[in-house]
Amino acid sequence: MASKKLSFLDKNLTLWIFAAMAIGVIVGYFFPTFPEFVNSFSSGSTNIPIAIGLILMMYPPLAKVKYSLLPKVFKNTKILSVSLLLNWIVGPVLMFILAITFLRDYPEYMVGLILIGLARCIAMVLVWNDLAEGSSEYGAGLVALNSIFQVFAYSFYAWIFITVLPPYFGFEGAIVDISVGTIAESVAIYLGIPFLAGIMSRLILVKLKGETWYTEKFIPTISPLTLIALLFTIVIMFSLKGELIVEIPMDVLIIAIPLLVYFTLMFIIGFFVTRAVGAEYDKTASVAFTAAGNNFELAIAVAIAVFGLNSGQAFAGVIGPLVEVPALILLVKVSFWLKKKYYTTSGSENTR
Repeated sequence: MASKKLSFLDKNLTLWIFAAMAIGVIVGYFFPTFPEFVNSFSSGSTNIPIAIGLILMMYPPLAKVKYSLLPKVFKNTKILSVSLLLNWIVGPVLMFILAITFLRDYPEYMVGLILIGLARCIAMVLVWNDLAEGSSEYGAGLVALNSIFQVFAYSFYAWIFITVLPPYFGFEGAIVDISVGTIAESVAIYLGIPFLAGIMSRLILVKLKGETWYTEKFIPTISPLTLIALLFTIVIMFSLKGELIVEIPMDVLIIAIPLLVYFTLMFIIGFFVTRAVGAEYDKTASVAFTAAGNNFELAIAVAIAVFGLNSGQAFAGVIGPLVEVPALILLVKVSFWLKKKYYTTSGSENTR
């Protein structure tokens, strides 16, 4: 029943990402002048087509968010506190630990993974939440909260976790010293611009055309932009790695393992902690999926802007959605199993 809600595009996202990687590698291998052509559209360290693609990738999820639902989320201080704790303390710290444990010998990938951990989910989480029959109001409200928090906190967090903390774990020579200003500039461009565009779209278009038209016509029309822009970015990135094709499969696996551990642990922690504070299933699912998902679009954007299009950090960012999609689809099934186990008859009564 729930699987019917997942669109054909979303259901096969992992396949599209693999296809985009393959196309990129083929283009880079058979057309060696293509990377020069891509880099010719640059202004300073910014590649203009990629910048446009990344901003377009972030716009639809931020236009979908119902910011008016924030007051309702703020009223439930227990769930709000749990969600903030999971998203802005547990998640980043867990990903940092997994990154320095699994990727000690791959500092670029390690930083890329840390960037993913800091980017809290504001897009696909609404799909997972819907599939698992979570609360749409709380899902949207928590996404709105993460969106706002991310705009103001991401650059500071990235500076702390990439520049300040690694030396304490023996990574002095491995981590590039990046100022909070450099990251803040990237966040302002790649999250700030689409964030403002998303808010303005909702305010202006809902006023002109109404909520129904906005939700049922406008949002479905712009939604494919995220996938198209993501795939475009992946094709370009992998076209620059044409000659590294032999190394890629093993590198994908190296990055995928800590990501799988992360998604699983965050979902389980989120589910049981929220259940422990007495939340109903729909709210528990919303918090768990919000905690488990990540905003890989932002992680990719910041990695490209700060470290470059051809960097290991950006490559690690691309592996995020490749692993996240099948992992979270599986966790939807786990969510229904936990619902049966803990939220049926007497179990349900005890948690309400």
